[in-house]
Amino acid sequence: MRKIALALFLCLSPPVALAADAGDAIASAVAGEHRSAENRARDQYRHPLETLEFFGLQPGMTVVEMWPGSGWYTQILSAVLKGHGHLYAAQYSPNPLAGYQRRYYGAFLTMLGQTPDLYRDVTVTTFHPPYDLEVAPRGSADMVLTFRNLHNWLGDQRKDGVSATLAFRAMYDALKPGGILGITDHRWPEDAGDADPFNTGYMKASEAIALAESVGFKLVATSELNANPLDTRDYPEGVWTLPPGLALGDKDREKYLAIGESDRFTLKFIKP
Repeated sequence: MRKIALALFLCLSPPVALAADAGDAIASAVAGEHRSAENRARDQYRHPLETLEFFGLQPGMTVVEMWPGSGWYTQILSAVLKGHGHLYAAQYSPNPLAGYQRRYYGAFLTMLGQTPDLYRDVTVTTFHPPYDLEVAPRGSADMVLTFRNLHNWLGDQRKDGVSATLAFRAMYDALKPGGILGITDHRWPEDAGDADPFNTGYMKASEAIALAESVGFKLVATSELNANPLDTRDYPEGVWTLPPGLALGDKDREKYLAIGESDRFTLKFIKP
């Protein structure tokens, strides 16, 4: 019996130790001095430590971050994975049409160049539907993450595009069997009318789940980590009225700062 008990202990101990190590690695990355004060200020809304622990991030993983923008989450992910894993940053087209994408892409490349040692395990790829869809080598990734991007792809799809479906296919193809997909986005209430992701930035969690399941993903868990009950979703410039965008400038600035960033769903899927 003692031998059996010892064997069980040895079998069970490594995952527990790995989980503890992962939590420490993520916490250290979140607290890292390489992160700006401006980025740190958003932790209260984006909950990076808790969110990445919920998704199950481990230091030795190969991870894909879809449309990382200027690299808010990249700064954390790269620090966790440095020297142990690898990060594919699936960026916009190298010559995007949207002005904000040009700004973000430029800022992202500057960030990588200014601290090359930190980002040595980062490979920049392209997700530009319907043209560039290989965000990482097929079947190579343990985890794919996308933060506040899905509403853009769904907004395009509502205008007779195919971006949302292609995004899920690309993410599915990049993952190994058993790999994890993590999504957060601005939440539209399930009991409200149809969402308008193109003009408001909001979408229903059920829409994300349906799209994921349509390509073969299975929902594993949901979380309210990034919920914000103060978000009323009835703003002149959609979700971009709230911080960090503050699209109205100084008009009612304190009102929107008091609300904080948007109410968000957080979903975890697995590729069977």
